[in-house]
Amino acid sequence: MVDQLLTITDEAMKMLRDARNAESDADSLALWIEIVGSRGKAYDYDLYFQSVEDAHSSDALISGNSLDDVPVVIPTPSIELIRGSRLEWSDDGEGGLVMVNPNTPASDNGLPEGVVEGDFSSPVAQRVLEVINEDINRAIASHGGYAELVAVGDGVAYVRMMGGCQGCGLASVTLSQGIEVAIKNAVPEIRRVADVTNHDAGTNPFYQASKK
Repeated sequence: MVDQLLTITDEAMKMLRDARNAESDADSLALWIEIVGSRGKAYDYDLYFQSVEDAHSSDALISGNSLDDVPVVIPTPSIELIRGSRLEWSDDGEGGLVMVNPNTPASDNGLPEGVVEGDFSSPVAQRVLEVINEDINRAIASHGGYAELVAVGDGVAYVRMMGGCQGCGLASVTLSQGIEVAIKNAVPEIRRVADVTNHDAGTNPFYQASKK
């Protein structure tokens, strides 16, 4: 299965079909792939089967070339970080799925080179800051969390989730369906919102996402 976003080798797809067919509700399931953190120069991934109907309209859905192919869902925050990757099967050791990704984590603070943390001097950054402070944080305060603007650069707003949102299993949903929508609606110059939170450092989250 080939897509501009992701390539899955034939051998890997065969393994995915076999694994999904072992599930009781196989026909309703998609393979979900999301980036959940990083270690050094590589991303950490979570791959799991979950209903394809749970995908949000902004998530990437790859349906494959044949009816037998397992559909793939990539949540919105992971799309650009996975773009151009290849999922393959490795026979090394016990064997397993391996993601070959040309993209690497930008830096320890999650920002690409040239984007300065804390620089909100531009009019666009000021408007994003206002939306986060006045609208978004009021909405998620009941969850014990809040969002902070880290930087703005090249049409991207970099956001860090704090408090109860840090490490929360639903943080990616809050980002894609709440924060990103609110910012892009209010500030059209922003084309993407990127999560630069270290979710591994979060403790006692309010919610955990249910995964099959």
